Amino acid sequence: MKYLICLFMLLILSCATKRAVDYPIKPVPFTSVKLTDAFWRHRLDVNRQVTIPASFKKCQETGRIANFEIAAGMREGEFQSPFPFDDSDVYKIIEGASYSLATFPDAELEAYLDDLIAKIAAAQEDDGYIMTWRTIDPNKPPTTWSGTAERWSDIGGGHELYNVGHMYEAAVAHYQVTGKRHFLDVAIKNADFIAETFGPGKLMSPPGHEEVEIGLVKLYRATGDNKYLQLARFFIDQRGNAQGHELYGPYSQDHAPVYEQNEAVGHAVRAGYFYSGVADVAALTGERTYVDAIDRIWDNVVSKKLYITGGIGAQRHGEAFGANYELPNATSYNETCAAIANVMWNHRMFLLKGHAKYLDVMERTLYNGLISGVSLEGDTFFYPNCLAFDGKMPFNQGSTTRKEWFDCSCCPSNICRFIPSLPGYFYAQQQDTIYVNLYAANEAVFSLGSRQVKIIQETEYPWDGKITIIIDPGKAAPFTIKLRLPGWANQPVPSDLYSYIEAGERAAHLTINEDPQEIEMHNGFIALTQTWSPGDCIQLDVPMAVRKVMSHELVTENVGRMALERGPIVYCAEAVDNLGTISNLALRLDSQLQSEYLDHLLHGVVVLNGRAVRLDEPNREQDFRAIPYYAWNHRGVGEMAVWLPIVGAH
Repeated sequence: MKYLICLFMLLILSCATKRAVDYPIKPVPFTSVKLTDAFWRHRLDVNRQVTIPASFKKCQETGRIANFEIAAGMREGEFQSPFPFDDSDVYKIIEGASYSLATFPDAELEAYLDDLIAKIAAAQEDDGYIMTWRTIDPNKPPTTWSGTAERWSDIGGGHELYNVGHMYEAAVAHYQVTGKRHFLDVAIKNADFIAETFGPGKLMSPPGHEEVEIGLVKLYRATGDNKYLQLARFFIDQRGNAQGHELYGPYSQDHAPVYEQNEAVGHAVRAGYFYSGVADVAALTGERTYVDAIDRIWDNVVSKKLYITGGIGAQRHGEAFGANYELPNATSYNETCAAIANVMWNHRMFLLKGHAKYLDVMERTLYNGLISGVSLEGDTFFYPNCLAFDGKMPFNQGSTTRKEWFDCSCCPSNICRFIPSLPGYFYAQQQDTIYVNLYAANEAVFSLGSRQVKIIQETEYPWDGKITIIIDPGKAAPFTIKLRLPGWANQPVPSDLYSYIEAGERAAHLTINEDPQEIEMHNGFIALTQTWSPGDCIQLDVPMAVRKVMSHELVTENVGRMALERGPIVYCAEAVDNLGTISNLALRLDSQLQSEYLDHLLHGVVVLNGRAVRLDEPNREQDFRAIPYYAWNHRGVGEMAVWLPIVGAH
């Protein structure tokens, strides 16, 4: 109960803070949404029970936590990490653990966090600076450090500001959930120091790796101190501005001012965090040029640089976006962190503009390119997420399978913090309008003025497109419910980058209290405005057929190939299901594929069954099976492909 009281008090504080503008659409807090489905609830439970504890253990084993103890003078030793940004892993896991506490109170976990935060506070230098390796011994930097012993000597690559950005996010999350200020005070002390150090007439360099902008906005929302918002805006405006710093170039999105940028370039995670931070500052300042810029860049990504799985980042070298239509499969990078950044960015675009197309991209990434990054058991991870595997190349940081941890372990710690925040993406609100963004069995509570409205979703999504929504406003009341009609019902993505081979829409059906309704669309939503009474029932049925997908002709690797989808799920073929190999298999354009739910396989999945042609024996066919892409690599090492050859294609 104390967690909910703290969240309520913070909400009052945020409402009392005077802001001229903000996101026109507000996300419904994750604490107001209880997932009850088999698909996502399982992942929240595994994240809490397995991923977070295992990640804290890895931080202990690899010296990441010891670094804070050494910096605080609690023990002797040298900095124990190869990277200067390893403090951020600890911060991200604290953030995830804090979110988890809000949903699953745990006195033992809360006490563990209190102890860990005390070590972080003790490691902070008197002026507010915090970076453990430098405090331990600035003359013995990590092996990957390229600066000098002086502070800020490598702002472009040193991650001093990246680290504290994650600290701000973690501190705000911990404060929101527990009401305790000890971590928030550490963040404020550091942010005040950063504000004294950077700005006009001071240090003028933005960070090489964006993240602090997001953290500063969260700190502003928690405290109401405008200097944090202005500092975030300063860092955004300095990117691409050669006055005061030598430009880092496209790799760090520092080649031109954001309002002049039209294309997604450089390191994909940095870019996704940058565009998310720009969206936050645009919402809070009303800066229209920011919105126009990130919308142009979004168009570039969705029409030329997005994988069918929703992943971003084509190039292993630099973990970066490639050229337009450069979307290789076996060598694709698609970092798990980049998928998380893509979800964050698309969610913010929706909150800014209210169009469902952003949620369509967000959903595609969620169900495919993001959760592929963590095993169903929750304790092993992909860093990159390739779309084709020959069964031999060690594509995952030297491994052919998911790994327990990495030298640079940003992806596991990012999973820790993202998964428990997921319920906050399901709904949004704009005055007396409720947006239903995503579908899964859940219970949610909304405040419409002085009225509490409860919504219950019943569905087997993503395996079944039948969705029942039961409304309980307490007593009859007028308001609007906007249902997103999933984009996959009509086209794979909101561009011509991918299209269904078999054209034609799959007509959805809608009833209210069993009375058929005409479906009228606006910006991807079905708006239902009426006086709602307790027990009113909406039923939306979006048929889930097996769909065959083709790429734009300029995606050269996919010419003569098809991918398979059903609902929001992208499929792949694995050798284990197809007589030990898939490199010799192809599908016909008219191949008939049937869906089948198997509750004993991969924690319960719908598979696609049919017949494939053997390329080594063209007159011979064999049984064929495809599984959800996110679930591959759980049954041993073997070939995998998302894009399969089409018999007779040229």
